[in-house]
Amino acid sequence: MEHGLDLGGAYGTTLGRIKAQGREKARVGMAALMWISHSRRPLQADEICQAIAIRIGSNDLNSDDIPGISTLLGCFQGLATMEKDTSTIRLIHYSLQEYLCTHPDLFDRVHSTMAETCLTYLNFQDFASGSHPDRHSTPFLGYSSIYWGTHMRMELSDHAITYALQLLNQFDGHRSAKTLWKSINGGLPWHRYPGDEPFSALHCISYFGIAEVTNTLIKMKRWDVNKVDRAGTTPLIWAARYGHEEVVRLLLRQKQIQPDQQDAIYGRTALSWAAGNGCEGVVKLFLGPRFVNPKSSGRRWGKVARAMDVLLLGRYVNPDRSCDYGQTPLSWAAENGHEGIVKLLLDRKDVNLDSSSIFGRTPLSLAAENGHERIVKLLLDRKGVSPNGSGELGEPPLSCAAKNGHEGIVKLLLDRKDINPDSSSEFGRTPLSWAAGNGHEGIVKLLLGRRDVNPEIPETTYGQTPLSWATWGGHEGIVKLLLDREDVNPDSSSKFGETPLSRAAENGHEGTVKLLLARKDVNPDSPCKSGRTPFLWAAKNGHEGIVRLLLGRKDVNPKIPDTKYGRTPLSWAAGNGHEGTVKLLLDRKDVNPDSPCKSGRTPLLWAAKNGHEGIVRLLLGRKDVNPEIPDTTCGQTPLSWAAENGHEGTVKLLLDRTDVNPNSLSKLGQTPLSWAAGNGHEGAVKLLLGRKDVNPHSLNNSGETPLVLATQNRHSGVVKLLQARLPPGIK
Repeated sequence: MEHGLDLGGAYGTTLGRIKAQGREKARVGMAALMWISHSRRPLQADEICQAIAIRIGSNDLNSDDIPGISTLLGCFQGLATMEKDTSTIRLIHYSLQEYLCTHPDLFDRVHSTMAETCLTYLNFQDFASGSHPDRHSTPFLGYSSIYWGTHMRMELSDHAITYALQLLNQFDGHRSAKTLWKSINGGLPWHRYPGDEPFSALHCISYFGIAEVTNTLIKMKRWDVNKVDRAGTTPLIWAARYGHEEVVRLLLRQKQIQPDQQDAIYGRTALSWAAGNGCEGVVKLFLGPRFVNPKSSGRRWGKVARAMDVLLLGRYVNPDRSCDYGQTPLSWAAENGHEGIVKLLLDRKDVNLDSSSIFGRTPLSLAAENGHERIVKLLLDRKGVSPNGSGELGEPPLSCAAKNGHEGIVKLLLDRKDINPDSSSEFGRTPLSWAAGNGHEGIVKLLLGRRDVNPEIPETTYGQTPLSWATWGGHEGIVKLLLDREDVNPDSSSKFGETPLSRAAENGHEGTVKLLLARKDVNPDSPCKSGRTPFLWAAKNGHEGIVRLLLGRKDVNPKIPDTKYGRTPLSWAAGNGHEGTVKLLLDRKDVNPDSPCKSGRTPLLWAAKNGHEGIVRLLLGRKDVNPEIPDTTCGQTPLSWAAENGHEGTVKLLLDRTDVNPNSLSKLGQTPLSWAAGNGHEGAVKLLLGRKDVNPHSLNNSGETPLVLATQNRHSGVVKLLQARLPPGIK
């Protein structure tokens, strides 16, 4: 029901019309709707056409049975349409999807039918070869290879089992093996993986998790249960990774099983994958008494215990084995919030509760970072878990929680007497610094309520204090909290000499700028190490409101250039196209509108070079602006730069001036026409050739004319314009 209309009744009526179309059209229409509504991904028209042409149990596909796309669309009676760009068939409304999926009487044995269809298709003789398939002739190969097991697991049938065993008996060299492999391994080519072993039938069925077929394959004894595939992954790891408990149980019953093997990509065991993915039932199987090493009971897995396990061919499971990144099963479970699994592992005496990864991350810090409050509490209640982390490399748990705004976890940690509320990582950022920088005001209040928190500690990379980080992010409430403290310096500078005011002005946080300017102990004109004042930052980035605020101060000099490039606030505003800011500055009597930077470029030249026509017009309206000043680097005038970059409007404005030389030469001897012609700017060339005083045949220092430059760069339109200006008889 939607908007008072009985859509269910309308859908039922339309489906009735589909069924009444005639036997073949009705079959095509209903079969297609089944695939569209129950497929695991959207299907294209040619995929559906081929799927509904497959006769379950047949040995080959009869091309005469494949309906045309127009026929297919005609069978839907308007319930489905095809997207032109992708050829994907979609239902007309999401409510139709719900209707089709909640009326089981519409389709018979949906998922088992789909599984049997996929398997029948894959068992056609043409697919036994592992060669690369032709997508045009086999559009259904991709879907059937990737999803037959998914449909089969959802609804098992005897026929599907028979067809699956038929496929798996020839799977090692089958086309679908590569297709499935690429799908589940990110589409990377086979040669990117360390091994050259095949993705076998046992790996495949373990991945899909179909216990009945797995049991049959194991009994056939054709496949080694410990064999790794190209990714160094065993069937047991595949089954455990996706929580296929019955398949894991079958594999663990095998006497020769080695349950603690690690994959070759990440070095993760089956237990590690199960713990990280929240497969609690599977984790319980691995932690069962059969797989406990008697030599390790009650203590850590040391060298002796590991050596014994090797001698016994890996019969036992080490619940504390770390992957290549140093994360243990407990660490993975804590990171991903799987509380039940964390409890199971915490009850083991042979699990290190405070293990650290190669990045210095402990189970506690990972749980804190991801906001898993109950897991944090579980860990904090255990002896041997440090609330401050495991050293200088990783981020302390309190910082992890504060950074990501997990206020409840911050409270839990601050309630500990052994917590260091100012703990920092190797980069020196404290919990307060993270919370202030990321705008978590509640956490900032909690931390500032502690007497043992220093609000002035700068981090070591940039030397920014919590106040500086808060102003950078524009977190006004936090800025106010920090400015209310007597032990916070509102004018502290970073390693680069940037003050909180500079940071706020640079990023356009007007409210924060007002708060800082209200302080008498803030210098509104302090330059950073590159000589940029707060005013210059605001002008450079076009923050007009802040520019107005600062211009209203008598202690702000609006013409101070930076020391790196020698560019004034006006120069930056003009070059970056901030017209409103330029107007404000030009209204000032103490601003030189023609001040050049270190490369000799005036505000006009910067605006002309970058095509900011409105600003060029403003500057040309001034009597004290010289439109002919060339830069000292290239010797190019504003007109030369505008022509080179193809800014037609700016070229026209400059050519309308009587004090602009249209033939000015750069240091390379190039005129504005030469620059425009060489870069193919046809409009600018037309404007310049419209002047009688422009020489179309001028030579640059290399003896090249504009025509030669345009010809070399294959600008045919410009070539035609310049050829028309050649003297008679010259080609």
